Amino acid sequence: MVRGKVEMKRIENASSRQVIALIIFSQKGRLHEFSSSNVKKSIQKYLKLLGHNLGTCSIVELQGIDEQLERSLKNIRSRKAQLFKEATEKLQTKEKFLLEGNERLCEKIGLKQRHAQEKVGQQEIGSCSRSTHCSEVVTELFIGPPTRRKIS
Repeated sequence: MVRGKVEMKRIENASSRQVIALIIFSQKGRLHEFSSSNVKKSIQKYLKLLGHNLGTCSIVELQGIDEQLERSLKNIRSRKAQLFKEATEKLQTKEKFLLEGNERLCEKIGLKQRHAQEKVGQQEIGSCSRSTHCSEVVTELFIGPPTRRKIS
């Protein structure tokens, strides 16, 4: 498939124009760059924010860059704090939901255990009623020093 030639025209209506820069490489690798002066200024501004070419800046420009970086850092920190807060709230909601589910399961298990204990208790009562000495226990208590017994 071969594409036809595309004709590039300038968009006359400034509000409809969205392209701010265009970089073209020829088949031989030569670079052709088309951009407005505003784009070049924007690129220089961002390079300065990254710390490139600061040697040509005046003190006032450096202070402006410093203030802008401080504002950006403040915005980033507040956004980070907001995201952490949202994540914490989400995890607390999930924890509450899981604890409620755990409580329901414990209640189910508790009911089953109570029924099992009642059945075991009824069986023990039934076995004690059959034998008369179910709860009798013989214990011996000696007070004083141990005595020696003669074994015959």
